[in-house]
Amino acid sequence: MASNNSPENEIAHDFFPSFPMFRVYKDGRIERLRRTETVPPCDNSPTGVRSKDTPVSAVSSARIFLPETADPTAKLPLLIYIHGGAFCIGSPFSPTYHNYLTSLVDKTNVIAVSVEYRKAPEHNLPIAYNDAWTAVKWVASHAKSDGPEPWLNERADFDRVFLAGDSAGANIAHNTIIKASTATADDLMGLKFVGLLLMNPYFIGHERDELIEFIFPTSIGSNDPRLNPGCAMDELAAGLVCKRVLVCVSEKDFLRERGVAYHETVKKSGWDGEMEMVEIQGEGHVFFLLEPDCEKAVDLMNRVSSFLNR
Repeated sequence: MASNNSPENEIAHDFFPSFPMFRVYKDGRIERLRRTETVPPCDNSPTGVRSKDTPVSAVSSARIFLPETADPTAKLPLLIYIHGGAFCIGSPFSPTYHNYLTSLVDKTNVIAVSVEYRKAPEHNLPIAYNDAWTAVKWVASHAKSDGPEPWLNERADFDRVFLAGDSAGANIAHNTIIKASTATADDLMGLKFVGLLLMNPYFIGHERDELIEFIFPTSIGSNDPRLNPGCAMDELAAGLVCKRVLVCVSEKDFLRERGVAYHETVKKSGWDGEMEMVEIQGEGHVFFLLEPDCEKAVDLMNRVSSFLNR
């Protein structure tokens, strides 16, 4: 057994951005400091929302949520949701995201695909971007009603598709819709993006971000449009292949200014869609996940519902 003072127990990095995430030792070993709790899908929730898990690829999966509707054959708007967690933690199968998507689907009457992706630091960026794109192509494979998942074949309206995410998931959602702008017809099979919803998005500015430097070693930092969309304004104007964007920021969120900057950058880019921003006063980062029943979280849910149903 190695002693506490042995080289293999020497710590190289501790990553505690706002909560413990992981520790890196000098011998390269990674110790995760936060366990991911999971819950099973549910076929009999009190709201009538059903959920199921499905493989998306050999290395990724998703949880699908279907609301109860008066017409069991009605086509529903399709929401592709990408969870947050600093690219390192979180899961569609966690109680937090399972409960949030269940409530969101019940409120908005959409069918939702909550995407799992491989996490850093075991799987550094851009792997999460690649996994999200694989999930979008998998969703698109149902556009002719002959994909592997019956709920999507039968209930999803592929002319009304939304991409959404919170924190790092919002970053991934943005980059996914940019990727869609250069996709082939075979990739997207006629999928039509109506809107992009970014909640407390995680972008970077010109200051150093030690976590990003570690988990995205091939990036060029603030000059990388995947992390700082403002450095490629022309790409924004051409790449946002949707009609509407809603950015949600929180007054006390440490990422607030980056969300505001994204909003302003898109407005200046020449993009001809409808750009909106809502700011929640007195709240911090992803408060709507941490306190989903508080009055301001309910107000935000109503705002999101309006965005998804116009």
